[in-house]
Amino acid sequence: MIDAFTRHPHAVGETYGEHLSAASSYAWPMIAAGFACLIHAIFPFAFERTASDCVQRLYGRMAARGRVPAHGPARDAVNA
Repeated sequence: MIDAFTRHPHAVGETYGEHLSAASSYAWPMIAAGFACLIHAIFPFAFERTASDCVQRLYGRMAARGRVPAHGPARDAVNA
């Protein structure tokens, strides 16, 4: 059972705690950006770039960690 909690963190070179911290540091901004999207859906004048700016910022962090390719379809989608 413990393996289910540690397999992926170890595969990316992290302990369970390090992975919890890193993943959470992506999750909370994504959740906030999601709420901004919902508000933007109702009030189009509000939070016009909040979610897209968040995605670009988080993608930049991931790319700097070497976890995603610097170029390719995902990168192109972020810049669209």
